[in-house]
Amino acid sequence: MPEERLQKVLAHAGVASRRKAEEMISAGRVKVNGEVVTMLGTRVDVEHDVIQVDGCTVRPEAPVYVLLHKPRGVLSAASDARGRVTVVDLVPHRARLYPVGRLDLDSEGLVLLTNDGALALRLAHPRYEHEKEYRVLVAGQPDEEALDRLRRGIGLEGGRTRPAQVGVEGRGGGGTWLRIVLREGRKRQIRRMLEAVGYEVLRLIRVRMGPLQLGRLKPGEHRELTPAELRAIRAIREEPPLRRRTGTRRRPAGGRSRKQEQER
Repeated sequence: MPEERLQKVLAHAGVASRRKAEEMISAGRVKVNGEVVTMLGTRVDVEHDVIQVDGCTVRPEAPVYVLLHKPRGVLSAASDARGRVTVVDLVPHRARLYPVGRLDLDSEGLVLLTNDGALALRLAHPRYEHEKEYRVLVAGQPDEEALDRLRRGIGLEGGRTRPAQVGVEGRGGGGTWLRIVLREGRKRQIRRMLEAVGYEVLRLIRVRMGPLQLGRLKPGEHRELTPAELRAIRAIREEPPLRRRTGTRRRPAGGRSRKQEQER
């Protein structure tokens, strides 16, 4: 794995928040391989470098990335108080892993398990706008009007969905297979979108999340990421969030704002 900024390593290891870790570094409280480090942005290799804070050795976990094909009926969580099987139960590992990009209990497909919080935020959070691709089997045969509504966005509780890519793959399994690509991830979003246009979801499979592809993994199978996928993941970890475009309200004649007009 690539070297990480020292303050990020300390924060990820639970030593302190990133800002507090920066203060500790500046104060000369942190050593790397026996030498005091005070320069912010110093990069370290968590697998080989010895990091100490106030004389105590910090042992951060090396980043772990496992791609799993979640079967239907398995919970997308690290644990469950009711004793149900979770995705973490399917991937025995010494590191504490948790899922990125949850899937409903009745849905299946790609789930990434990791201990890398920075990646989890950037890959799953809507503000980074990484694509999530699904194969969806619906009852019946959606007409073009319904497909166009899905593409433009659907008004749901909590606001209108963003435009989506929607295409028809073919018929089979007692219905129609659609391919849907989203850049957001609300709770049960695809099921709610299709329900809004009058179609029931019979099966839902996530086949891609950002640069990660489900490929030929069978339900319950998992694998480590390939070198190419690891390179793509490293790029995602460093990217900033996209800036939202904000519209400018037109002011009434005379140059006053709407609020100023209402106060008059």
